[in-house]
Amino acid sequence: MKRVFVIHRWSGGSNDDWRPWLKVELEKRGYQVIVPEMPDTEVPNIDKWVNKLIEVVGLSDSQTYFVGHSIGCQAILRYLEKTNSIVGGAVFVSGWFNLNNLEDEEIREIAKPWIKTPIDLEKVKRVLPKSTLIISDNDPYGFFEENKNKFLEIGSKIVVLHNAGHITEDDGFISLPELINEF
Repeated sequence: MKRVFVIHRWSGGSNDDWRPWLKVELEKRGYQVIVPEMPDTEVPNIDKWVNKLIEVVGLSDSQTYFVGHSIGCQAILRYLEKTNSIVGGAVFVSGWFNLNNLEDEEIREIAKPWIKTPIDLEKVKRVLPKSTLIISDNDPYGFFEENKNKFLEIGSKIVVLHNAGHITEDDGFISLPELINEF
């Protein structure tokens, strides 16, 4: 059975934004959907988030898929960098490699390791045969062109939403049909 791991955003949770809708929609299509609560979501840590993925995913294979939102995309990329198993694919929503407009110094310090610690994109590309980035042209945190180009480096298809912000519930997203189209 195809498994989909849905990884939430910083300060988010498994029941926020469009994740409950996505779980229902994918289960209707026969997928097993796992939406783990990631640790310390207010102060996300690379090692803790990647280790949580290692724990919940177990053995990955071509029937293993991922959906990430914001920092959840980073966690997935860093997990993929560590695995030798070729997975089925991934959809990255509001994915980023660099951030803009962070509120204060504390937030910038939390984000710094995620931004500054490099990801081996060649390694990711070897284990990720198919991926899509769904990104907004007015994401308040993203460097649109820079982040889009980084995802192009791993071969991601790019889907641009107009005026969609960070693609959260606060931006009006409790469903995301563009995401389902990628499965």
